[in-house]
Amino acid sequence: MKYTRIVAAALALAAPVALSAQERKPVDVSTLGPQVGERVPDFALPDQHGRIRTLDSIMSEKGAMILFHRSADW
Repeated sequence: MKYTRIVAAALALAAPVALSAQERKPVDVSTLGPQVGERVPDFALPDQHGRIRTLDSIMSEKGAMILFHRSADW
């Protein structure tokens, strides 16, 4: 009986999430900025320590990987 209540509660909580995921429109990532392998424009941005970084300052012989992380509070 207790197990049935837990499963029922879990399903009740998951149903709205599943429904909202089905209603979302697909995102066309090709319109969201530079694509893999494409050269990005020059920039001057602060890093996590407040130091200004440019594309030239992070580029090495093998290139560079730039990761943009969108926080949960945007």
